[in-house]
Amino acid sequence: MHSGNYTHETFCFGGHLRCLGHVAVAAPKDCEELRKEIEVNIQAKAIPSYTLEIITAEEAKNHDSAMIVGSCENGTKRIIYQKNND
Repeated sequence: MHSGNYTHETFCFGGHLRCLGHVAVAAPKDCEELRKEIEVNIQAKAIPSYTLEIITAEEAKNHDSAMIVGSCENGTKRIIYQKNND
């Protein structure tokens, strides 16, 4: 067993909520960095129109949990995803 300061940052998206995640040692994941990583994955799936928004964990309680695709800044913020119907 390893002792240390870990933060777990995850993100999920897609019809089947495919989750991707990694463990970072010591420093919490920056939200903008995580948003960019998620955006790369969405673009790789050729989704033409979508919205990614960084919100507080408290605000996230007002959203469908399926919209939450990331947790960052030590769990204090969430990233929500919405596919637009343009």
